[in-house]
Amino acid sequence: MQKLYKTSRVVIAAILTFGILGVYLAALYKMQIYDAAGARDAWSAFDATTQTVTIPAARGDILDRNGVLLVSSRPQYNITIARERLIKRDDANEIVLNLIKTALDHGVSYTDTFPMTTGAPFSYLLDMTDSQRDRLQAYFEYFKLDPEISASDFFVWLKEHYGIDYKTSLPDARLIIGVRWEMEMRAIRNLSAYVFAEDVDVNFVAVIKERRFPCVNVETTSRRVYHTDYAAHLLGYIGLMSAEEYAVYKEKGYAYNAQVGKAGVEQAFEDYLHGQDGKMVVTTDEDSTILSERVVQAPRPGSNVFLTLDIGLQEVCEDSLAAKIDMINAERTEEDRVTGGAVVVTKVDSGEVLAAASYPTFDLSTLQKYYSDLENNSSKPLFNRALMGSYNPGSTFKMVTALAGLKNGAITERTQVVDTGVYTAYANTGFSPVCWIYPLTGGGHGKVNVVSALANSCNYFFYWLGDTLGIDRISQTAADLGLGGKTGIELPESAGVLATPQYKREKIGQSWYAADNIITAIGQGYNQFTPLQLANYIATIANGGTVYSTTILSSIRSADYSALVYEKEPVAQRIIEGAEYLPIIQKGMMEVSREGTAKSVFANYPIAVASKTGTVQTGGGANLNNGVFVCYAPANDPEIAIALVVEKGTSGATIMQIAKDILDYYFAKETRPAAAADNTLLP
Repeated sequence: MQKLYKTSRVVIAAILTFGILGVYLAALYKMQIYDAAGARDAWSAFDATTQTVTIPAARGDILDRNGVLLVSSRPQYNITIARERLIKRDDANEIVLNLIKTALDHGVSYTDTFPMTTGAPFSYLLDMTDSQRDRLQAYFEYFKLDPEISASDFFVWLKEHYGIDYKTSLPDARLIIGVRWEMEMRAIRNLSAYVFAEDVDVNFVAVIKERRFPCVNVETTSRRVYHTDYAAHLLGYIGLMSAEEYAVYKEKGYAYNAQVGKAGVEQAFEDYLHGQDGKMVVTTDEDSTILSERVVQAPRPGSNVFLTLDIGLQEVCEDSLAAKIDMINAERTEEDRVTGGAVVVTKVDSGEVLAAASYPTFDLSTLQKYYSDLENNSSKPLFNRALMGSYNPGSTFKMVTALAGLKNGAITERTQVVDTGVYTAYANTGFSPVCWIYPLTGGGHGKVNVVSALANSCNYFFYWLGDTLGIDRISQTAADLGLGGKTGIELPESAGVLATPQYKREKIGQSWYAADNIITAIGQGYNQFTPLQLANYIATIANGGTVYSTTILSSIRSADYSALVYEKEPVAQRIIEGAEYLPIIQKGMMEVSREGTAKSVFANYPIAVASKTGTVQTGGGANLNNGVFVCYAPANDPEIAIALVVEKGTSGATIMQIAKDILDYYFAKETRPAAAADNTLLP
């Protein structure tokens, strides 16, 4: 039955893929035949020009690890205007007006962002966007117009500027101005070429070709279709190339107007997704009107990219993170509101990223429309906090200090330290840090060893251990565990910061003091790591000491899904020094869940969880503290590692419910029969 199910998915995948290509090629063929027939009688009346143009290849699909379709492509037809040819014609305004009215008659929306009302008396738009305002001011500067010019005077100036006949009605004049201003502004600002109407249907294409508007052409391209509202930061987006990008991509045979991956997976795997463009011989008249088209080389679609991502798990991560942040913010003042957060889930035995959520997020389907607003948003929704955000680890760093102590012989599992509540080794300098329990009880945890110190997050124990070890041994252990360095994922990531005397001297301009050792030992100070680094660090502890390169790529398959092009194998970077001591660290993390700071959520959880809470003091009170939480499960046979950070989340204990939601989903999914999603294309 399983074999039959998989076979049926192969058939479905092939049908869908070639169906899309069939529509694409059929449309091209229809336009070729139509143009050739329509041009025969008029051929001699024009000076014909023949050139070879590019047919963009259909971009490959992006799918998750289970074959759920996340991003695909479909053919798209755009109506364009050859501006340089148009402005040389005496009937330019007539052509534009006829084109506009044809579009309106057929219910086709066209591009007009001119920031002026469409009816008299004319006025500037009250809800003008930043982009519109910027372009308007640039236009005034270019033509040396008074920036305070009234809308009515500007309208009169534009009518004269574009040579609009005085007999033209005011509403029609506004229509013409909207399109001509749009074209001219793009030329002035050196922006992408003006597209009159995007993504029109084949019927409207036929109308445009039948009426043979001078200087008006149909451009065939493809459009990305998003089948999920999640994973925006990971999937990324495509767009027209910059001049710098074109200098690189033209060497690979890309056309100047090709769309390429600009971020995320789209950018990382551009070489696989893009495919090979085709060639078409096009004959046009002196007005750039197409007379005939002939395909000489069919485009070859791009390959399909399978990710390690589990989109169901990604949804849980994003939804739970957002829900928790909303709950916290409901009780906060505007100044104390949570500003962001991130969650990363990895496989402990491979480095595969199962989910990576960043809050706030955005909608890929409307990104182009709202890009300027998103870019200027103070919450930075475009910023991928999961891979690029660097945070103090707080007490989640204590496993590093513990391992450094064990492998360097500073402690054994039986070593006991008496926590009095106040660490007085530097009292003569006025520096006497306290254990977190001291303000609550006036005392400390009493006698603790490394396991109980981890379970109860005893600061005093780690103050003493950091003081004993010194920074070099601590930072060396952190680096060995992969902290403060890039993890190897194919997407852009931050290296974070590893606290060392050299870093403090070069970046802060200060000397390293003995007191810095004890602050670093508990995860405060200068260390800053990404959630991805934290997840990989916890995975290393869970799997017994193997540091894997993280990855989001599972495999590459051919355009028809029939052939495996590339399969990503786990990359083990190293086995850490002191791996034999990790069972002690693991025991401590299990006690955190059983009897320690995470017991309220995980003490009676049906699956054993090893965890650690963290609180990062940022100043200004508890509401401004960052919450950090890490865990792996099952504790006795680890499968996944989780790291989460919530800015101004108060504490790790406050946010660990998010991890429970993730574990609930993951392990429930593992124990129930898999159901095929409607858009599953896995062979």
